[in-house]
Amino acid sequence: MGKLASKVQRRILLLVTDLRIGGTPSVVRELALRLVEDAEFHVHVACLDHGGLVGEQLKSRGIALTPLNATGRFDLRVVGRLARLIRREKIGTVFSFLVHANAAAAMASYFTSGVRFLQSIQTTQPNPRWHWKVQHTIARRAQMIVVPSPSASDAAMQWAGVDEAKLRVIPNAVDIGEFDRIAHQGNGRRIGFIGRLDPIKRIEDLVAAMPLLPEDYRLDIFGDGEMRKSLQSMISSRRLEQRITLHGEIAGPAPALSQIDLLVLPSDAEGFGLVLIEAMAAGVPVIGTNVPGIRDVIENGVSGLLCEPRNPRALADAIAKISGDAILREKLVAGGIERVRQRYDWSKVIESYRDLLG
Repeated sequence: MGKLASKVQRRILLLVTDLRIGGTPSVVRELALRLVEDAEFHVHVACLDHGGLVGEQLKSRGIALTPLNATGRFDLRVVGRLARLIRREKIGTVFSFLVHANAAAAMASYFTSGVRFLQSIQTTQPNPRWHWKVQHTIARRAQMIVVPSPSASDAAMQWAGVDEAKLRVIPNAVDIGEFDRIAHQGNGRRIGFIGRLDPIKRIEDLVAAMPLLPEDYRLDIFGDGEMRKSLQSMISSRRLEQRITLHGEIAGPAPALSQIDLLVLPSDAEGFGLVLIEAMAAGVPVIGTNVPGIRDVIENGVSGLLCEPRNPRALADAIAKISGDAILREKLVAGGIERVRQRYDWSKVIESYRDLLG
């Protein structure tokens, strides 16, 4: 008898709102790269807009990418383009991320057949409420909804009315081997923020904390977004230009992490806080606000410090505490690396995705 036919590949479409630098696009990129290593999966990535730097990174790694070229958030023409893409590529599973992509996939589901639809909710912030109303309506079109943390699960149940039985927690992840421990020669006084300059991140609280610290403390802000102009104005009005640098968008976190001694995430809410585990994996101690998402990741006093949100004094005190105590810094670095190794390394998390998509 001849050889048995090879196993049919599972054709997966990962759909995300945009592919600019950010937590969720990075998760989509890393998931795609790991799934294609498994011969069982054929992976195609699509985004609602025109693409972005993460999209270029995907293409450079040989991942099929289709921008759907939406002209705005409510360009319904992307639904037809998405449905045609699903049929043309013979997609068996569509896995969408964030509410706009979830909504587009839910609408496209009416124009396709024999396709499994999965959604992902990556936020815990209560506003805008209409996002949650939309998510409530479209959740019925998903077989399962993936969230990165227990806090995100609670938010989905509370604000979108998603049935708990439909939710599955799969944490975000990093490849700890790609973040070799960075040997810092500094004095612990170079502070960093890495992420989109978005109002939910409360970067202004971190800027306001700087005058409460000695003048030799420096703050490096890596990222871009709608808050850039207001942050620059705030920095100028407080005459902090010599102490705070806005670096703009970066291609990845590693170069930024190599320049800082401490990472701070002062957000009002996070679905998870991917940058926290990136910093932990790199051996950079972390401070976060005690809010949903962040407190799922940081074990206070073990893998980082938690402090009160919207409180520049609390941020300054936490920064000074870590910077002034080398023994505490080493404890938090070791605890952070161990937490990533045990919970958030891709070698462990990818199995949950294979099970979900298999």
